[in-house]
This record gives sequence, C-alpha cells and structure tokens, in this order.
Amino acid sequence: MAGYIRKRERLADRCAWGLMLMLVLVPTQALAQTQTAPRSDHPKHAKVKAITKHTPEETFVVVGAGDIASCKNPEGARATAKLIEQIPGTVFAAGDLAYERGSAEDFKNCYDPTWGRFKNRTKPALGNHEYANHTAAAYFQYWGAQAGPAGKGYYSYDLGDWHIVVLNTNCDAKVLGGCAAGSQQETWLKGDLAKHPAACILAYGHHALFSSGVFKSHAVHPELKQLWEDLYAAHADLVLAGHEHSYERFAPQDPEGKADPANGIREIVVGTGGRSHDLLGFATPNSEAREWGTYGVLKLTLSPGKYTWEFIPEEGKSFQDSGSGVCHNHPAESN
Repeated sequence: MAGYIRKRERLADRCAWGLMLMLVLVPTQALAQTQTAPRSDHPKHAKVKAITKHTPEETFVVVGAGDIASCKNPEGARATAKLIEQIPGTVFAAGDLAYERGSAEDFKNCYDPTWGRFKNRTKPALGNHEYANHTAAAYFQYWGAQAGPAGKGYYSYDLGDWHIVVLNTNCDAKVLGGCAAGSQQETWLKGDLAKHPAACILAYGHHALFSSGVFKSHAVHPELKQLWEDLYAAHADLVLAGHEHSYERFAPQDPEGKADPANGIREIVVGTGGRSHDLLGFATPNSEAREWGTYGVLKLTLSPGKYTWEFIPEEGKSFQDSGSGVCHNHPAESN
C-alpha cells in the first residue's frame, strides 16, 4: 500500500510540473505569434497611394541696364544703383559703363561708387565708350576674369537651365575682325551654342539690331545680323542691348525683322542705367513698348522653360513694363 501511495505522489508531482511548464510556455508562444503577425490598417486588397515629391522650381534673377555712370551726371547711376541694392541676383551691365572714356579714372570715380558696389555679382559687356583707347584696357583691368578672356570681350555662363551669352558688339574693334560669318567671335558663338542644344538662351551686348532711335546710324546695327542668325538658328529666346539711352521692347522676330511669335527672338533695349536720355522716333515694326524719360533697370526671372521680365523705374517715376514668355528649346509644362 505504501508503494502505491508513493507512485501516486510521484505522478502528481510530474503533473504539477507539466502544468506549470504549460502556464509558462503558452503566453510566451502567444506573445511571439502576436509580434510576428503585423497589424494592417488597410483592407486586404486596398491600394496604397504613392507619395509624390515636388521639387521647388529653380529660378534665377538677372537685373541690369546699359549706359550707366557719368561723373558729369552721377544722379542717374545713383538712382538705378538704389534699385539694384534691393534685388538679389546676377547683374548684367550692358556696355558704356564708365563715361566719358572708360578710363581707369572713370571706373574709379564714376562707376565704382555706384554700380561698383555690385561688382562681385556683375557680368559685364563692352560698350563703345570703353573702346575710347582702342584696346579697352581699363575695362579688362577693372573686371579681370569676370569679363571673359582678356582682350576679347565675349564669353558665356549658365544659370540653371539657361545659357547666357555675352557678346562684344563693337564689330569695328580690331581684335574682333568684324562680326560677319567666319569672324573670330561668330565662329566662337556658333560653337558655344552647339554645346548647349537643349538650353534656354539669353544673349546681351551693347548695340542693338533693332531700335526706333531717331538717328538710325546710332540706333540700328546691321553688322550684328550674322550673330542674330546664329542665335535664331539655336532657338534663342532673348537679346538685351543698350546704346540708345531709352527703353524699348520688341515682339519676337527673326533676324530680318519679321514677326515670328513661335520661334522669334524678343529684343529689349534697356539703355536706362543713368547716363542721359535719348529721344525715340516713330515706332519700327514689332516695337511693343517704349519710354525715353525714365532711368531704371530690367529684372528678368529665369525659370525652367520660361521667363518673366519687369522694367523697374527710378524712384518717383511711374513707367513700368512687364510680361512673360516661354523657352523655345524647353518650354515649361505649365505653359
């Protein structure tokens, strides 16, 4: 009998240990199953919407004018310098920067106190007054590498999707040998444009191919036509100029002066930097906006596939001009 009782006690002990083991293992396994079965907040067959990332539009500002600083009339350059002070971005200086002779003294005494404050962000172009000493030596000394290769006066740079070409429109300068087909600058321009086949294109220099200026020998420069032909063939969008001390905007046109809304180049003459004012004559074909009594600057906002322009007048004047256009080589989807 005693042996039977001992067997039962052993069996009971084993059952108790087995029961305790089950109590320990079962919650652990259940917890493990809960952790490995991920919870879903969506029905089995629901589609999860993809997250689209929107990249901010990359824009650049270019602001400036031509025909700028004279010690005989410093108020004009001071007025336009005040405008540029408030506008960040690249400054274009479209020739005739330091009157009267573009000498080292003119740059130091006339240009430097006004637009010279923006020297580090300026991309200049040569005017005819810089060639008063035939080699424009003071201009190249003042600007150094910012003016491109020494002695040439033409170069290019990029701002995002935009390719900017700076031209030396002083075609009678000995170093250029003219601006006709095969000339040094024309050959360079054609090659430079070929390297940027998909870019939006802006070009600027001092003289204009089209203008409503009173004295046509001063206002209109047919010697630039070949350069325009190259720009037109590359689907350029904008050409800026000075020389005429006034503001004039043209509708897109081809190098012959025929309106071409689809593929033409828009020319804007902005010789309003501060030197003096020139009267305009009767409007030539495709001239859309004109003003000759206001100093001011042209502000361009260059975006992927499009651009806007705005003429900003000196303090106290009311003339304004603004609008927008699309890039021929890469039009924006929104347009």
